[in-house]
Amino acid sequence: MMPNGYEMCWLDYKKHCDVDKNELSKWFSYICLFDPTDEFQVVKEELAIFVTDFLGFRPRFFKVFPKQGRHVLIGKLSDLPVEVNLDEQLSEEGFVLKYVKKQDAEFVIITGISAAGVLYGTFEFINRVRVGEDLRKLNVVSNPKIKLRFLNHWDNLDGTIERGYAGKSIFFSNNKILLNQRTKDYTRLIASIGINSVVINNVNVRHAALKLIEPAYLKRLSQLAQLFQRYGIKLFLSVSFASPIHLGGLDTADPLDERVKKWWKEKVKQIYDYIPNFGGFLIKADSEFNPGPHMYGRTQADGANMLAEALEPFGGLVIWRAFVYNCQQDWRDYKIDRAKAAYDIFKPLDGQFADNVAIQIKYGPMDFQIREPVSPLFGGMEKTNQILELQITQEYTGQQIHLCYLGTMWKEILDFDTFSKGNNSFVKRIIDGTLYGRKNNGIAGVANIGDDPNWTSHDLAQANLWTFGKLAWDPDEDVKKIVEEWIKLTFGDDELVVRNISYMLLNSREVYESYTTPFGLGWMVNPGHHYGPNPEGYEYSHWGTYHRANWEAIGVDRTSRGTGFTLQYHEPWRSIYDDIHKCPEELLLFFHRVPYNFKMKNGKTLLQNIYDLHFEGVEKVQEFIKLWDELEGKIDAVRFSRVKKKLQLQLEHAIEWRDVINTYFYRRTGIKDEKGRKIYP
Repeated sequence: MMPNGYEMCWLDYKKHCDVDKNELSKWFSYICLFDPTDEFQVVKEELAIFVTDFLGFRPRFFKVFPKQGRHVLIGKLSDLPVEVNLDEQLSEEGFVLKYVKKQDAEFVIITGISAAGVLYGTFEFINRVRVGEDLRKLNVVSNPKIKLRFLNHWDNLDGTIERGYAGKSIFFSNNKILLNQRTKDYTRLIASIGINSVVINNVNVRHAALKLIEPAYLKRLSQLAQLFQRYGIKLFLSVSFASPIHLGGLDTADPLDERVKKWWKEKVKQIYDYIPNFGGFLIKADSEFNPGPHMYGRTQADGANMLAEALEPFGGLVIWRAFVYNCQQDWRDYKIDRAKAAYDIFKPLDGQFADNVAIQIKYGPMDFQIREPVSPLFGGMEKTNQILELQITQEYTGQQIHLCYLGTMWKEILDFDTFSKGNNSFVKRIIDGTLYGRKNNGIAGVANIGDDPNWTSHDLAQANLWTFGKLAWDPDEDVKKIVEEWIKLTFGDDELVVRNISYMLLNSREVYESYTTPFGLGWMVNPGHHYGPNPEGYEYSHWGTYHRANWEAIGVDRTSRGTGFTLQYHEPWRSIYDDIHKCPEELLLFFHRVPYNFKMKNGKTLLQNIYDLHFEGVEKVQEFIKLWDELEGKIDAVRFSRVKKKLQLQLEHAIEWRDVINTYFYRRTGIKDEKGRKIYP
């Protein structure tokens, strides 16, 4: 049974823009489906849902080619009875939407090389119909630019979700695998944004999750994999590197031990016996107390390649996370810099990884902060497959209580020029495989959904999931366009609704940053759950997340004169980041130790800027509330009320951030706010 108020996000076909339904109905009275092998059952189901909910009648499907009238024509490119001229080459997952007139008949054609391509095209076609696009002007050829488009779920088998802020797991409960209507709806939801790979369990593999690759779970997983396959999605699993010990009774997990190699080969064969289309493994090793090859004196390449050898005969992949560092750092040691760890460990191994291994790299060198520099590893691994890891779930960015649209951040990351091969060596050109010529690159997002009726708790957080899929398909897409399309599909095309929500989303990241930790500062959160202000929460911990504030300065010197982190970048970034006067101010405190009286480009001191931003951030949240209030009556009452409550909580918590952080610095320095606003002594 679905929870009360259950929704389907942007797939709620009863919500629509201002369109002429009577005119549209003429196109859908006769849907011609060329499906000789029944590959398009899900396409048929989706169109049936759409036409029924959107136009109010059950569509009929035929295999006979019509001679007159208006029709939707669907099938693989090779099966269509109508010639389709393409302006560009079609890839395996690409699709075509095209208007064709032939004598007395008019067709809107949905086609592709594969069933997955046709499905993606169907979702795109439905979106365009819903926003009122003129079907006679359709002429679209769309290919995904990134091969591997992952969602990573950090779900545990007991139903909890690590860093989950929208309820419990939709995959697991009480150590059992769930398969229900919600599972199918999830699959529809992510297929509609082009996701083709899913890891369903937490990268920290412990307790019952160790046994997911045992027959007791594999039979049920095979059913889930079959469902995924119908929507063009491959199932991946996170596994423990120490599985040969936990499950195989061995006394070692040494990747060069022949017994370990043999055990993994037998285990992989068993998995594929149950799940022939299994995607492969996601591995978190030698990090945060997870076992890995380092404990046996082996390299990360040794560990990854051992698993890759077992998977290679079946076409499986090893996704190996680069989140590897010494998490027992001594805060007294000023030489060790956690930011350097990924590059220091993986750069010397470039070219040593098997072709079916991809290194999954967090976007920044630390851990999903609201502002970090792009990891230098993207410019350093020219001979290795790479996957960009983003965090859709808002661990450090408001935990789906605060409005924090992440698409603007992701776009900056994708557009970052590493200069590894001169100008235009963008991160997006690395992960789409064109810059280095690698074949198994991709993008991964840590998912933000749970079993809440609206999937993401904060209704506007749905925009982050939508945007991730859209940028994964095409990282060159304009974020403003992505946002506007999501709003129209979710709330309709009322001009004020589109304008206000667009403004709120597109400005929300900078607003959140301003009242929390601006200038690349980061980490001033409560330990463990990472929510709420705590200026020294991690300052003396072993996690390496220090700002080292005293009475006169703040920040870590990561220049060539400090920890040397800037030396991991290509020029001109190395010189830019090294120079306090050239360093982008939004990253100033990440790269430099800066006196509070340092004059910034606007003529104000660093500390006055910190004071001002925290006050201004709260004012911006108040503005968001006013903009949302203007939409009352234009958005259904349930969602209006839910978002209003979230914004009110955000304001309350933003005030707490403002007062705690400003008071912290005032007490540290004794320097007053020039504008005389209330700061607590």
